[in-house]
Amino acid sequence: MSLVIKNLQRVVPIRRVPLRRRMDLVRSILGVKKFDLGIICVDNKNIQNINRIYRNKNVPTDVLSFPFHENLKAGEFPQPRSPDDYNLGDVFLGVEYILQHCKESEDYYDALTVTATHGLCHLLGFTHSSEAEWQEMYNQEKLVLEELSRSTGARLQPLSRGLY
Repeated sequence: MSLVIKNLQRVVPIRRVPLRRRMDLVRSILGVKKFDLGIICVDNKNIQNINRIYRNKNVPTDVLSFPFHENLKAGEFPQPRSPDDYNLGDVFLGVEYILQHCKESEDYYDALTVTATHGLCHLLGFTHSSEAEWQEMYNQEKLVLEELSRSTGARLQPLSRGLY
């Protein structure tokens, strides 16, 4: 199915093709290519507003995920009942925030890929509310990013390192 990447900000120049290529690979690795996925790039002001409305946190952040199928257990695949249910949800990337927190030696598109992968894992039921959940999510991200690194030559590390 489709991967839609929308750039709704003008603060950070975004080339969607490299992100699309990598996220298509991530979707293949996770076995969810048959599901639609939206990735929306926003600036600090908009990600902060979304974070305030949905999480009661009035600060910008790197990623917010909005699953189409709620209450999935970690790694569980959605069970669509109709063609309209072949949707994972939307991942909002705070691209300005991600750029501001990118290490000097880190490639910006690597950081976007890692962050979008983290958001996609949230759409598949992974969380990091407890140490056990964090470990499960970290392991999933590590497996996906290792496989992606083998395909692309990048050296990607999970975002959830140190989140718990």
